[in-house]
Amino acid sequence: MDAKRSAVVFAWLLLLPALLYITVIVAYPLVDTFILSFTDASLKKTTNWVGFFNYEKIFNETFAGVITRTFIWTFFSVSIKMIIGTCGAVLLNSAVPGRALFRILTMPPWIVPMAIGIFMWGWMYNGQFGMISGVLQNVGLVNGPVAFLAYGSTAFWATIITDVWIGVPMVTLYLLAAIQAIPQDLYEAAWTDGASRTYRFRRITLPLMLPAMITMSMISLISTFNSFDIIWILTQGGPTGQTTTMIIDTYKTAIGSYKYGEGAARAVLICIFLSIFTYFYFRITSRISQEASR
Repeated sequence: MDAKRSAVVFAWLLLLPALLYITVIVAYPLVDTFILSFTDASLKKTTNWVGFFNYEKIFNETFAGVITRTFIWTFFSVSIKMIIGTCGAVLLNSAVPGRALFRILTMPPWIVPMAIGIFMWGWMYNGQFGMISGVLQNVGLVNGPVAFLAYGSTAFWATIITDVWIGVPMVTLYLLAAIQAIPQDLYEAAWTDGASRTYRFRRITLPLMLPAMITMSMISLISTFNSFDIIWILTQGGPTGQTTTMIIDTYKTAIGSYKYGEGAARAVLICIFLSIFTYFYFRITSRISQEASR
C-alpha cells in the first residue's frame, strides 16, 4: 500500500508543474474575464455589478453583423488555405525535378516575421505605388490607381488573401508529412492491380490523410477566428467597419474605449462560439472520417 501511495504522490508531483501552468496561465484569466464581463469595469475607480447588461447591450447593437463577418472571413480563409495546402502537399510529394527547391520556397511566408509580411502586403495594396495596382494598370484591366484597402469589399478580400499567404506554408508542410507517412506498399499494390493515379489518390491518399486534414483545419480555424495582427495592421477594422471581426471589435471596446466589462463580455462570447463550433465540427468530421475509412 505504501509503494502504491508513493507512486500516486510521485505522479501528482510530476503533473504539478503542468497543473500550475494551466491554473495560472489559462484557468485564472478565463475565470477573471468571465467575472469581469458582469461588471461595468473601466478607468473609473469604482466597479459595479451589472449582471447581463453587457451581453444585452452587445446584441442590441450591430454586433450581429460583426459575428456574421467573422464567420465569413474565417470560412473563406480556412477553406482557401486547406485547398491550396492540400494541392501543394500533393505536388511537393510528387517526383518532379527541383522538388527540394519548391519545398524550400514554401517556407518564406512562414519564416518572415508576421508584421513584416503584413506591411509588405500593405505596400502592395497601396493605390499610388503598390505593385498590384501598377500591374493591373499596365495590363489595361483598370484605368487608374486602385486603393484596395480604401473600399470595404476589396479590403475584406485583401485581408483574406494576406491571411492565406501566411497560413498556407504550415498547412502544406503538415499535410506533406501526413502523405509521406502513408505506407508505399499500398500504392504499389494498387499500381499492380492497374489502379489509375486519380483512383489511388481518391481511395488511398485522401482517406489516409483525412485525419491530418481535420486536425489542421481545426488548428487553422481557431487561429484564423482569433487572428488580430493581419486585420489590425492592414485596416484596423476599416473602412467603415467592413473588416471588423469579433477579435478586432473586442480590442477596440476593451483597449480602445477602455470599457473592460463590455470587452470581457465580447471575449466570453468568442470562447463560447469557438467551443460550440469546435464540438459540432469534431462530431461532423469524425463521422465523415468513419465513413471514409469504410
